[in-house]
Amino acid sequence: MKGNPEPVKTLFSRREDVTLANPFGPPVRGWEQVAKTVEHALSLRSDGEFVGSEIVAKHVTDELAYVVREERQQANIGGREGITPYAARATMIFRPEDGVWKVVHRHADPINHGSASRIGDTELDLRS
Repeated sequence: MKGNPEPVKTLFSRREDVTLANPFGPPVRGWEQVAKTVEHALSLRSDGEFVGSEIVAKHVTDELAYVVREERQQANIGGREGITPYAARATMIFRPEDGVWKVVHRHADPINHGSASRIGDTELDLRS
């Protein structure tokens, strides 16, 4: 949350089947694309911190694991004035690689606790 992508990048698999889908662009596949996407996403944040998370669901086997959680952060986003709190729902899939669990897929999108949300210049009514 402070703009440094390196700690986040260490969580991801380096294999070509790694995928990432976040609110800052289309889903990407392969380590090089994932690394670029993480770098871009974190370049938009500064002076922030991870506030906490709640696990909604998780399952672990010897070969694969997943977690669905709500994450809360706060940061200066996109150079705006001040710190902005925000929440995201995230689904992550992990697998062991050389004895260490690595993220092989992450999908996250913002949570809007109100009745409307914006995607680009379009406002969506989420009440229906």
